[in-house]
Amino acid sequence: MSLPPLVEPAPELTVDEVRRYSRHLIIPDVGMAGQKRLKNAKVLVVGAGGLGSPALLYLAAAGVGTLGIVEFDEVDESNLQRQIIHGQSDVGRSKAQSARDSVKEVNPYVNVVLHETRLDNDNVLDIFAGYDLILDGTDNFATRYLVNDAAVLLGKPYVWGSIYRFEGQVSVFWAEHGPNYRDLYPEPPPPGMVPSCAEGGVLGVLCASIGSIMVTEAIKLITGIGDPLLGRLMIYDALEMNYTTLKIRKDPSAEPITELIDYEAFCGTLSDEAAEAAADATISVAKLKAWLDERERGERDFLLVDVREPNEYEINRIPGAVLIPKGEFLTGEALEKLPQDKQVVLHCKSGMRSAEALAVIKGAGLADAVHVGGGVAAWVNQIDPSQPSY
Repeated sequence: MSLPPLVEPAPELTVDEVRRYSRHLIIPDVGMAGQKRLKNAKVLVVGAGGLGSPALLYLAAAGVGTLGIVEFDEVDESNLQRQIIHGQSDVGRSKAQSARDSVKEVNPYVNVVLHETRLDNDNVLDIFAGYDLILDGTDNFATRYLVNDAAVLLGKPYVWGSIYRFEGQVSVFWAEHGPNYRDLYPEPPPPGMVPSCAEGGVLGVLCASIGSIMVTEAIKLITGIGDPLLGRLMIYDALEMNYTTLKIRKDPSAEPITELIDYEAFCGTLSDEAAEAAADATISVAKLKAWLDERERGERDFLLVDVREPNEYEINRIPGAVLIPKGEFLTGEALEKLPQDKQVVLHCKSGMRSAEALAVIKGAGLADAVHVGGGVAAWVNQIDPSQPSY
């Protein structure tokens, strides 16, 4: 479905801009009018991470006049495998400021607006209101639904992308002209069902593949050329090097979006069972260290179980832990490996997966089992910083 251009053309291009964008100007479908529309466009990128990095660089190179960046995090060394807008010297810096500096280096004619805040119900409508188009490259469901609902309420189009391991997805949502994100995913997956990139990993270059498609869609929407991915979901499998496109239709029975909701509660970071199991059965890494010291002296006996995946266990670990991945708890296999005569202590990377596993074994009768809040990430940060983080 072709759509009219999203943005009116700017009055003119300077001589320097004509030189810079000459390869666009000689494309008949873009031309002077299309480049003036790009110059006049205001595009907001939510997140300066894996997808935001290539998106921001190519939006800047394309000549988008105003780029907004929503980002509250700092650059971590583990980001550099895929977040190409940041470099080694940016580690520890604000991601928003690092991204702004890279954008200005690519194109000094771009006006960069920073929103160094976490997007939430109190600020999302005000932030979105100043932009023509939104690009959402976030990696959590609560923010995705927040972005969608805010865009619907404001009548804004947005380009959505998602990545995990070797697969990526891209679509364009615009409620006035087609489906929105809730037509594709009416409800979030059960808590713990879909691991994040931090838990499951992502092939770094996949970000470039999906990020560049997102920018292509943005350029098409702004200039009114081509057939955008509105009403279509593109799925990219990097291992098979295969692109599949599926049709998305509006759900006629869906409830209309009339207000913002509690997205953390809607998506549920933890299942009710896990939250209940962990409520009075969570210990800190400091307490775990004391318990391990006591076990070393023969004053306490317990089994410490790491519920992460084997490749994570190879990166870092809490000394004395045995590996039993969370999947074996969900299938019940792990129960055969757990002792009945001593306490079981579970941990994962951050405490989410171990809480889910804790619910399983408490349900199986191991009432004194506990898990470690913050997991191995907190252990490395607070107890043993000599180990690598990820």
